[in-house]
Parts: sequence; structure tokens; C-alpha cells
Amino acid sequence: TIPNNQPCLLKCIILYTTANIIIGSSQGKYAQMLFNELFEDYSNALRPVEDTDSVLNVTLQITLSQIKDMDERNQILTAYLWIRQTWYDAYLKWDKDEYDGLDSIRIPSNLVWRPDIVLYNKADDDFSEPVNTNIVLRHDGKITWDSPAITKSSCVVDVSYFPFDSQECNLTFGSWTYNGNQVDIFNSLDSGDLSDFIEDVEWEIHGMPAVRNVITYGCCSEPYPDVTFTLILKRKSSFYIFNLLLPCLLISFLAPLGFYLPADSGEKVSLGVTVLLALTVFQLMVAESMPPSENVPLIGKYYIATMTMITASTALTIIIMNIHYCGSGAKPVPQWARVVILDYMSKIFFVYDVGENCTSLQRVKERDPKAEKTNSACRKDQDRYEGTRRPLAKIQHGGCDLKKKPPDDVCDGSGVPGENARDIVSCCSCYRILIKNIEYIASCVRRHKANHAKGVEWKKVAKVMDRFFMWIFFIMVFFMSVLVMGKAL
Repeated sequence: TIPNNQPCLLKCIILYTTANIIIGSSQGKYAQMLFNELFEDYSNALRPVEDTDSVLNVTLQITLSQIKDMDERNQILTAYLWIRQTWYDAYLKWDKDEYDGLDSIRIPSNLVWRPDIVLYNKADDDFSEPVNTNIVLRHDGKITWDSPAITKSSCVVDVSYFPFDSQECNLTFGSWTYNGNQVDIFNSLDSGDLSDFIEDVEWEIHGMPAVRNVITYGCCSEPYPDVTFTLILKRKSSFYIFNLLLPCLLISFLAPLGFYLPADSGEKVSLGVTVLLALTVFQLMVAESMPPSENVPLIGKYYIATMTMITASTALTIIIMNIHYCGSGAKPVPQWARVVILDYMSKIFFVYDVGENCTSLQRVKERDPKAEKTNSACRKDQDRYEGTRRPLAKIQHGGCDLKKKPPDDVCDGSGVPGENARDIVSCCSCYRILIKNIEYIASCVRRHKANHAKGVEWKKVAKVMDRFFMWIFFIMVFFMSVLVMGKAL
């Protein structure tokens, strides 16, 4: 049975194709005839209304396709839009039954009257005419004009919370010459159409509400309606966090470590200056992209606070290094500093004498078994020195006093001192000179020890102050970072 039906199926296909060709040619003929009749006496220079006092209503719909650029420094938003305008032309109507059911035609837009709706806050120096796309003309006179446009609009950019900021940019459309009594404009939807929006790498779209406004300007008494689309943008901050904020945060935590660096290394001040220069470079990078306004961005405030902190740390490092290098010519450590810094703060920050650590006093016997022998040897030497010192002192004070009269057994029969007396006097003189030299050496050693102890105390004071300011600045950096993140959230 299937082969018998093939000729019928082929005939149906041929008839359907022939009918479409005939209908298409028929509509093309009627469309040409309709076009000639409609535009025979038509003028696109005047408003297409039957009554001059009538108001022509224009419906506006905006579709956002792409955000091409947001220039924060010049405060210009560049966007790619699809603009749809709809209105009724009283002189472009026909009865579709008279034209073989022809419902609509598409003709160039420059052939009909078009409303002079422009972007009020345009920031482009190119004032060229709109794109001459076709319009859709229906039998009831309804005209729909879809045209693409790349617009540059002025946008007030608030960078107070950069890079965690949100921006609101207005796109205001209205007639340039017609007032509200001649051409009235309405928005077809409560917001712009975002269904065809191409995702942007820097900005998130949180909405595009539309509001109709009627404004009376000072120059004219007639009302001028407009439709304002507010584009709500939220910046994607990941790029700026990893390229601007995180390096600054790491550099900020590096700055307090300058207090932990030993003073004898000679690099404490160099570290602070290097960190300060690095932050200055980041600050310049932020300043180049921001508009010159009174609102300092959040990241700029963070940079300024960090640079101020590093400047203060560098100044404190210089002061502490002067304390560290206090020598024998310095005054002794004041009593209040001795009690507060050396006694209490040193224990709080685990700062011990120079050359010691928190475990040296506990493990000195385990790590150095010869220390006890060395100490005993030192004690024996000290006892030997004391045993030598006592006879000398005895000789000086009682055993060799030349003012006393020599004993009788040292004088000969004539009353003149003998050889023994002269030997005793000579011996006493030698001991007296030796005692003076030893006392001078001991005095020098004592002064040297006192000066050395004084320098050690000042070094310990400097070390305690280093640790104190290190933790203070660590806490400051932490709280500043938390404050910045808190404002961002």
C-alpha cells in the first residue's frame, strides 16, 4: 500500500510549495501597493497625530546587553543597549482585508516620523544620528523601532568603599524638543531587561529599575517627562583583594618584625624604609585609577594608616637603637625603668639578659657539664687572690709602718739602724708601691665592669622595648585588617 500512496504525497508537497509561492508573490505585490499608497502624501517632519493638541505617547524599553567599560577616574559608563520605542502613527493605517490579510510590513526607519528621544546624561562627543534600522509597521498604525546603541553616560562614582563598593548609574531618556503636552514617554516595564546580559568580569548587576519623572525646567513652563533607568552595580573585589589588599596586608605584618631584628644587624631602619617605599608604590597604583575627589577610598585609608604606622615604627626603631648603643658615658638606668622595664616587662615578654634565653638557666647544667668545674676553679682563684690581698693589707696598715721606732735588735751598739732595719724599710716601700698598682688595676677593672653592666642594662631595656612595640604593632595591624574587612562586609 505504501508505493501506491507515494504519488499522492508528492502531489501534496508540490501543491503546498506552489501555494506558498503564489501567496508570497501575492503579499509582495500587495505590500508594494500598500507602501506606495501609504507614503504617497506622507511627511516624516511632523508629529503623526490627527489633532495638533493631541499627545503622542511613546513607550520605551531598554535591554542591557553588555557593560563595556566603567571609567572611575573620568566617571563615564560605557554600555551596549538595545532600545525599543513604540508609538502609533495616525497616518500609517490600513485595512488588512483589502491587502490580502497583510498584517505588517518592515520599512527603513528614516521614512517615518521618529521621536527625538536622546540620552540626557550622555558623555560622548559623538552626536551622530541613531542607527537607521528597519521598523515594524502594523496595520493599526503601531510602529516598533528596535535599534542598538553604544552609550557613554556620566555616572557619579563613589569610591569610598573601593574595592568593596557599589555604584548606581542613571540612564535618563527623554525627548529633546517636544514637551509633555506633545510627546509623552512611558516605560513599558518596571525595570530594564537583563535577560540577554553578558556577564561582566568586574561588575555584578543587581537590578535596573525604571522610574518615570516629569520635570519642569526654569526655562520653560511646560512639563518634560523622562524615563530614568538606574543601573545598580556591585564590584567583584577578588582581583583587587589578591593584587592590592593582600600584598599590603602581608607587608603590614612584615613591618613589626623590624623590632624583632637584632640591633647589631644594622638592617632595622633599612627594613622599615623598604616597606614604606613598597606601600608608596601600591598607594600610587590606587591613586591613578581613582577619581580626584574628597572621598578617599577604603583601601587608600588602609594604605595611609599602614604607612603612618610604619613611619612611627621606623622612628621608634631609631630611638630604641640609640638606647641600645648607650655606652659608658650614659647615665645609669633610672630606678623606675629598672623596676618597670627590667623587672616586670622583661618577664612578660620573655626577655632575658643578652646571650641568654628562656631555657638557658634551666638547662645550663645539662648542656655544659664543665660549668661546675669552671666555677670551682674561679672560686679557688678568688680565694687565692683574697689570701694574697690580706698580707698586703696587713703590711700596709700595721706590719710596715715607718713612723714606728725600729726594734732594738735591729740597731747596733752606737744606736744607728743596722742592715736589717734598712732591709725592712726597703721591703715596705716595695710592698707599698705594689699595693698602689694593684689597687689601681682593681679600680680600673671595677670601673670597666660597672660600665659594662651599665651598657648591658641599657641593651636589655632596648630589647624589652623592641618586644613591647612589636606586639603593639602586631595588634594594630590585626585590628586595622579586621576593621577594613568588617566595613567591606
